Amino acid sequence: MNTKHISKFLSLVLRHNPDKIGITLDEQGWTAVDTLLQKMNAQGKRVDIERLKEVVATNDKKRFAFNEDQTQIRANQGHSITVDLKYEAITPPEFLYHGTVPKFMRDIQKQGLRKMSRHHVHLSEDRTTAMRVGARRGVPTILVIRSGAMHEQGYEFYKSENEVWLTETVPSEYIDFKE
Repeated sequence: MNTKHISKFLSLVLRHNPDKIGITLDEQGWTAVDTLLQKMNAQGKRVDIERLKEVVATNDKKRFAFNEDQTQIRANQGHSITVDLKYEAITPPEFLYHGTVPKFMRDIQKQGLRKMSRHHVHLSEDRTTAMRVGARRGVPTILVIRSGAMHEQGYEFYKSENEVWLTETVPSEYIDFKE
């Protein structure tokens, strides 16, 4: 398996469907590395510890993390299953960004940004990252989020280990649609 395929497979089992290979995640999303490798190899996904370390280290989105002694692994964010990543609320910058595509704009203008099947709405600190995220689905539209104003009104923000800003929702009154 190449690095990209391993990364996609890890995203599937660590963020969405651990049952696919028969692993369990603890309440914070961790699973034992040796069990993960054993289950992956039993399904024909030939991956050893060195290859797994390479995938974690080189993933451009820093989606995965090891614990300190590298005996446990988890996804950093983006779960559709229930996990508590133990994020602490922090003060966001004045503005954050969200990349989307035009076909979703009408719903966003009416309902704001919603987390849908994820645990949080994902936001970026810079336009370039938001542009890259939005471009996955077509020609991107960048929304400017007045995160500082939201925070002043009591909305909580978190920052994942891979630098993604997270919040429960972004009401449309905090979104600049003119970008």
